[in-house]
Amino acid sequence: MKLQSLERIEPFSNGPGAHAHEENEELFDVLEGVMTLLAGDEQEPVVRTGMLIRRPVREVFDAFIDPSVTTKFWFTKSSGKLEAGKRVRWEWEMYGVGTDVDVLEVERDRRISIRWSPPDWTSVEWTFTPVGDDSTYVNIINAGFKGDGDDVVAEAIDSMGGFTMVLCALKAWLEHNVILSVVADKAAPHSD
Repeated sequence: MKLQSLERIEPFSNGPGAHAHEENEELFDVLEGVMTLLAGDEQEPVVRTGMLIRRPVREVFDAFIDPSVTTKFWFTKSSGKLEAGKRVRWEWEMYGVGTDVDVLEVERDRRISIRWSPPDWTSVEWTFTPVGDDSTYVNIINAGFKGDGDDVVAEAIDSMGGFTMVLCALKAWLEHNVILSVVADKAAPHSD
């Protein structure tokens, strides 16, 4: 029996960097967070963004679970609260679009995991890390983009911008009681 060392990688770190394992006897246990593996010369993009929100973790977590709050900074309509095993529908009425959301896991005040945007589902995971008693670091990871190279990269870049705007709007709402409307105002106006 070959014993292997356990390496702990701290949250929000870049990890060990690119490296190779010569033997196929490797075991990987991800206790928290997401591990991205490079297989061959190609790697799918994984969107990662985060922000410090100066509000307690319960309030920040609830802002994503409860559509009566989420509609103040992100989508305009939802069919219900996020609960594990449930499917909800989110709509952005100003654009005439919506998406189905399958709620995979909800860990109170810690983590939300969903898949969305059929038929090419991608996964989204929010993690909530308390910072002192009155602040929360929200980390968002979006992965599983499908398609050809340039299309996948464009979708990932759009996702990064979108989730960053969502976090900015959340911050404005929870910290300053201001509705920014950045999601509604992102698209260029159409001249008729």
